[in-house]
Amino acid sequence: RTEIAEYRANRSVVPRCAVPCPARPGADTTAIMPAVSKGDGMRGLAVFISDIRNCKSKEAEIKRINKELANIRSKFKGDKALDGYSKKKYVCKLLFIFLLGHDIDFGHMEAVNLLSSNKYTEKQIGYLFISVLVNSNSELIRLINNAIKNDLASRNPTFMCLALHCIANVGSREMGEAFAADIPRILVAGDSMDSVKQSAALCLLRLYKASPDLVPMGEWTARVVHLLNDQHMGVVTAAVSLITCLCKKNPDDFKTCISLAVSRLSRIVSSASTDLQDYTYYFVPAPWLSVKLLRLLQCYPPPEDAAVKGRLVECLETVLNKAQEPPKSKKVQHSNAKNAILFETISLIIHYDSEPNLLVRACNQLGQFLQHRETNLRYLALESMCTLASSEFSHEAVKTHIDTVINALKTERDVSVRQRAADLLYAMCDRSNAKQIVSEMLRYLETADYAIREEIVLKVAILAEKYAVDYSWYVDTILNLIRIAGDYVSEEVWYRVLQIVTNRDDVQGYAAKTVFEALQAPACHENMVKVGGYILGEFGNLIAGDPRSSPPVQFSLLHSKFHLCSVATRALLLSTYIKFINLFPETKATIQGVLRAGSQLRNADVELQQRAVEYLTLSSVASTDVLATVLEEMPPFPERESSILAKLKRKKGPGAASALDDGRRDPSSNDINGGVEPTPSTVSTPSPSADLLGLRAAPPPAAPPASAGAGNLLVDVFDGPAAQPSLGPTPEEAFLRFVCKNNGVLFENQLLQIGVKSEFRQNLGRMYLFYGNKTSVQFQNFSPTVVHPGDLQTHILSGLGHPAPRQLSSPRGSPQTQVDGGAQVQQVLNIECLRDFLTPPLLSLPVTINKFFQPTEMAAQDFFQRWKQLSLPQQEAQKIFKANHPMDAEVTKAKLLGFGSALLDNVDPNPENFVGAGIIQTKALQVGCLLRLEPNAQAQMYRLTLRTSKEPVSRHLCELLAQQF
Repeated sequence: RTEIAEYRANRSVVPRCAVPCPARPGADTTAIMPAVSKGDGMRGLAVFISDIRNCKSKEAEIKRINKELANIRSKFKGDKALDGYSKKKYVCKLLFIFLLGHDIDFGHMEAVNLLSSNKYTEKQIGYLFISVLVNSNSELIRLINNAIKNDLASRNPTFMCLALHCIANVGSREMGEAFAADIPRILVAGDSMDSVKQSAALCLLRLYKASPDLVPMGEWTARVVHLLNDQHMGVVTAAVSLITCLCKKNPDDFKTCISLAVSRLSRIVSSASTDLQDYTYYFVPAPWLSVKLLRLLQCYPPPEDAAVKGRLVECLETVLNKAQEPPKSKKVQHSNAKNAILFETISLIIHYDSEPNLLVRACNQLGQFLQHRETNLRYLALESMCTLASSEFSHEAVKTHIDTVINALKTERDVSVRQRAADLLYAMCDRSNAKQIVSEMLRYLETADYAIREEIVLKVAILAEKYAVDYSWYVDTILNLIRIAGDYVSEEVWYRVLQIVTNRDDVQGYAAKTVFEALQAPACHENMVKVGGYILGEFGNLIAGDPRSSPPVQFSLLHSKFHLCSVATRALLLSTYIKFINLFPETKATIQGVLRAGSQLRNADVELQQRAVEYLTLSSVASTDVLATVLEEMPPFPERESSILAKLKRKKGPGAASALDDGRRDPSSNDINGGVEPTPSTVSTPSPSADLLGLRAAPPPAAPPASAGAGNLLVDVFDGPAAQPSLGPTPEEAFLRFVCKNNGVLFENQLLQIGVKSEFRQNLGRMYLFYGNKTSVQFQNFSPTVVHPGDLQTHILSGLGHPAPRQLSSPRGSPQTQVDGGAQVQQVLNIECLRDFLTPPLLSLPVTINKFFQPTEMAAQDFFQRWKQLSLPQQEAQKIFKANHPMDAEVTKAKLLGFGSALLDNVDPNPENFVGAGIIQTKALQVGCLLRLEPNAQAQMYRLTLRTSKEPVSRHLCELLAQQF
């Protein structure tokens, strides 16, 4: 029993039920569980389970269960009172039926009655039933709470443990409010049994994780720290789990635990396997407790007391020494327990980062695991060495394993291990080994898994830039990167190389020559064409003296790629052509002929058509001086954080930022990270990180103090905490209403009303916003702004008086900055969907992906054929949910039509179901969408299934539509 208790404590999880378990020989179990006599066995339950297992079919099983349910129901409703044994038996049967997957709608009161029994087995079954079947919102919670209070006050350790287990398993807020103040008192009471303390600590941990605000911090916090000195190891283990969780929010209240944790850890580490016999796991003394103590110490900086610090360092050295000893057992459990302590020790050494000797020893120990036959150990070693590589004390020691890591990158079968190897190469890279690491990563990129290619591309680009000794090597590396993995080279990467080439005169000629040679390849990736178009347009004159790269040759080479490229790349090439007219007047006639061609002047794409007309007119009308002024060379870009590094941080997640921002920054490295993503001065290629509406620019000067009246009113609207209450629905509720409609009031309070009227066709839309001043006072400096989240790929025309960024068309209408009392102003937004997006623009404008639905009619045969084609798991999103509104077929039909899809009749065999189809129109691609809505009026539930060709679109549309019903 004590071994089971330790295991549960180490898992930091309260068991789902207090089921009797066989005790370890010699362990004291009298305080935990009373003896169970042979007469307590439930023969009826055993027979019922045997009958269920012998059923030949599902129908036979259901028939047997229904028969038993009818029998139990008649027993519970009968006139004859049932004894405790019968109640327990029938409640057990109900519990077993529930665990088989069948609903149970009676028997709860009988289970609650079992809680008042004085027999352990009856009370145990009652608590077990409640823990599994009773909902936290049940009306019986009050009765259950009373029974729990009686058991906690009984001072019977067995009953107290059962009650504590039930509190933790249910874990509702109501239970937390009822018992959060009592459990700490039980935990630190001097007369509480060890098993009760153990259960109380874990129960308190469960309540704290569920509702931290319910657990009061008081004088008990100081006393709970001293449980680390308790003689019972199970109590210590449970206490460590609790303290580790509490100290993360209140570190100062538990600071005294450091010395006690070090003392306890020292005793465990220095003990022999026979000293803690009851808690020795395969010759490793108390492994779970050791891991938890090491994890607790990672919540604090190194101890300030020299004696405590010295004792801790001695413990860590002992663990490292034991790792070198031959194993005492060949069983995997022994090595797992031993390695768990070792890796947690290394994590603590890395966390402190103050002991050079320990850091180097840890690195050497991890180096031995790099070639271990166990895949998990190799993975953990690579992961830990990534962190060690950022320490100035251990960086050189990590670099000694570069050949082993490169070999792992090439030969590992597991993709996750290869990814960790790539992470380690990135972390250990510096000026001395940059070329070797970059070349190996480029070589690996040719055969790398698709899932990690983009990440490796970003890392190669960052390392090549950060440690470039000469920029010709940097240019060669990036162009090679585009050649090898063009589809995975994001815009940030090729923007960055253009910025660096533009900012450095010494590399411009070499870049022009190299990109010209790269463009001569028969199969040339479109990103290479973009880079070539920009660089030759700006610096092609630097290689024009060579007959092999004369101006006509440059133009012919670029124009040969023109018809194979996307619209955005063609737009960039047209800008390159007009630059050529300025750089090379001899190409003017040829280029004008291209611009004058009907395929350009009458191009179906309005952007290409407009550029061709404007560039042709500019080259024909403007003088040489004017042309030179308009088309002069791009100025250097301002320096700021590299957009590539920022993208890698986003890809790795917030927890990886510190690892990417290497503290070993080489002061002599060419760290020119940062800068605006460049495009030629006349190119309007959209950039995902462009500054929308100038919002990243310096803030406007502070407004002068406003006079009373209007000024104070505006403060209340936008800044003041005492803003007027909203008259209508909340912004979230109002936004959801617009998923299936286009017109209405988006926001309203006592001062301001915002109305919306919108229309959408294919991937284009127009939205009218009406701002109404509901007061009698004039609004001054009224300037609504539309803010894009980073991943929204839409064009929004916002007439706000700001200069339009590259993505936007020219402003159409700007609302005036003053709004008179009772007046209304209008703002027009033109919207273009470039590709699928999940987050709407702020103000929470009602622009969702379904607005770009094109309804599609199709026959039943075509529907089912397309449905089967979209059968991959990631292409389907399904949600089963309760109806939040009355289930009216006509209302449902109207909402589905408003959502944008076409409703298909006579497709689904069940006429009650709704089937729809449509295509989401974006500029980049079209996303086909099929949906099926199955209402269940009897259960008041829906099942919604959506299938599209893109996983994020399926999930997002499913969430959007489910909220409408």
